[in-house]
Amino acid sequence: MIRIRKMEDMTPDDYRSIGLRSGLEIHQQLDTEKKLFCRCPVKQYSEDFHAQILRHMRPTLSELGEYDGTALMEFKTKKEIIYQIHKDTVCTYEIDDTPPFELNSQALDIALEITMLLNCKLVSELHIARKQYLDGSIPAGFQRTTILGVDGWIPYRNRRIGIVQLGLEEDSCREVSDLGHRRVYKTDRLGIPLVEPVTRPDMFTPSEVAEVAQQIRWLTRSSGKVRRGIGAARQDVNVSVEGGCRVEIKGVSRIPSIPLLVHNEAFRQVSLLEIKNELKRRDITESSFKSTSSDITGILGETQYHYAADAIRKGLEIRAVVLKGYREILSTVTQPGHTFAGEISDRVRVIACIDSLPNIAYSDMQDDSFSCAEWERIMKSAGASENDEVVIIWGGAQDLDTAANEIAIRAREALNGVCNETRQSLPDGTNRFERILPGPNRMYPDTDLPPIAITDEHMKRISSSLPERPWDRKARYLKAGVPEESAHKMSISTLGSLFDRATIETPYSSRSLAHFFLSALSHLKKNIPNLEDGFLISTLMKTGKRKLPLEAASYVLENTCGPDRKEAVPAVGEITMVDIKTLQNSVRTFLPMLDESGIEKDVFKRFIIGEIRKKFGGLIVGKDLSVLIDRMLKGKKR
Repeated sequence: MIRIRKMEDMTPDDYRSIGLRSGLEIHQQLDTEKKLFCRCPVKQYSEDFHAQILRHMRPTLSELGEYDGTALMEFKTKKEIIYQIHKDTVCTYEIDDTPPFELNSQALDIALEITMLLNCKLVSELHIARKQYLDGSIPAGFQRTTILGVDGWIPYRNRRIGIVQLGLEEDSCREVSDLGHRRVYKTDRLGIPLVEPVTRPDMFTPSEVAEVAQQIRWLTRSSGKVRRGIGAARQDVNVSVEGGCRVEIKGVSRIPSIPLLVHNEAFRQVSLLEIKNELKRRDITESSFKSTSSDITGILGETQYHYAADAIRKGLEIRAVVLKGYREILSTVTQPGHTFAGEISDRVRVIACIDSLPNIAYSDMQDDSFSCAEWERIMKSAGASENDEVVIIWGGAQDLDTAANEIAIRAREALNGVCNETRQSLPDGTNRFERILPGPNRMYPDTDLPPIAITDEHMKRISSSLPERPWDRKARYLKAGVPEESAHKMSISTLGSLFDRATIETPYSSRSLAHFFLSALSHLKKNIPNLEDGFLISTLMKTGKRKLPLEAASYVLENTCGPDRKEAVPAVGEITMVDIKTLQNSVRTFLPMLDESGIEKDVFKRFIIGEIRKKFGGLIVGKDLSVLIDRMLKGKKR
């Protein structure tokens, strides 16, 4: 068996040896005033709601007369779906009681811009499709979506990452809870326009996946027209290894979480392939696979196993599912802290809705469960041999029928190694089953909306105002003498356009302005919410004309943008920068404290800088002050 290894012990060659490949599907909300297919406003999420709606979801046939496997799986859960609606952010369209409005033109323009930034080939005509969602996340049971472009790319290191397509679609509801047979959603997120760029599986290590996700995030933000904050962007990560198949980890909200998720999923698949090989060695095949189920409630009336005893007290049943020849398979480690038994437990939790954990016990488990005598009675009653695995489940009769069937299905799937699944990310970097991976039968044309032509004039209008791509912007800044780290930060900053304007209209160097924009200006904008771009540029022009340092501009802005705002001209004229002698005397007053405090010089230096800045504000040059303090502290004995 291949031993699961820690991510920090892995090298790119190690990942190459297991054939790791990964791709991304990034969902980024657009910053529009209205939703995608209605005229409801896009507002901040709220925990308040004014009414609740109950629905039950049912699958529908595709255009080819077939059902989507995911839809059938969700139907087996027999969920009640509750929608908590807020009157300010929902209308009858979201609840599927009226047809859709025309597609939001503002959202379309933003989406086309991002499609062009990703170097995609634009389609000439948009066709709206319906994508089935029977998990209840969309009240209509389907999401309206369309493809804007295909076959794009972004640069990454010394190669290109392919973009399969970019779609424009409406966002789904926010899940509030999912307990038993009831799932609750809030509809404030429902219908918000979002784009979904999909990459090719062109990343071969976990860190590459995170870096590419970050690059696409910076690209979408460079438009200045996407929403930011919690829930505004989510990543689905596709992972496969050699001999396996694509598994999708859904809804990863934090990019730094991606590497560990990819690593653990890769080795989960490696473990599943090892299980497949072991079952093959045991001569268990699709045709020879056997599983039985029986009621064992009657033989466990006196059990001391807490979970089984509690189920009996509640009038529930207990069943034994025998997996012929599967002894010790469920004990195989698949992820840190997880075994193959967790794969079985997940199916019982998600599909049979027996979600109070633990929801199974099995004959090879090491933890306390039934006594040895009870296991002997269970094995005998269920007709199991020493080479078999027995899985125990408890619950209502109807749920147990579903659970027993799903246990057999998941055990049989182990014969094929890795299943096409959608999985949910967990905070510790592992994942768990969410649903089987959707197939092509979930998509069908929308008959409520006509095709939308993308004319040459429309494309020219969008391309004429296309923002600069972050990597091109960074290269330009580096050429202008901006340091590497500052060039990178400035290339993805929302202040990039204003910075470019300042480099053209003011006499300050790009290097100095980059430092000012990334440090001082961020602080100024927090304290001066009414700071206008034009006033900022005007102030920089005037302080630059007097050959004053940028610290003087900060001082002027702080003293001219308050409630009694005045023009910058007189303020600039009144400025007198603090001379070196005054600074020396100020620093000298603090030096005796060094001997008394016993603190390190670097810490003491930061303290002095802070105190002098309080006293003189923007009338000192930070670099000059730092050099002066270093010189005065040099050789100072403690």
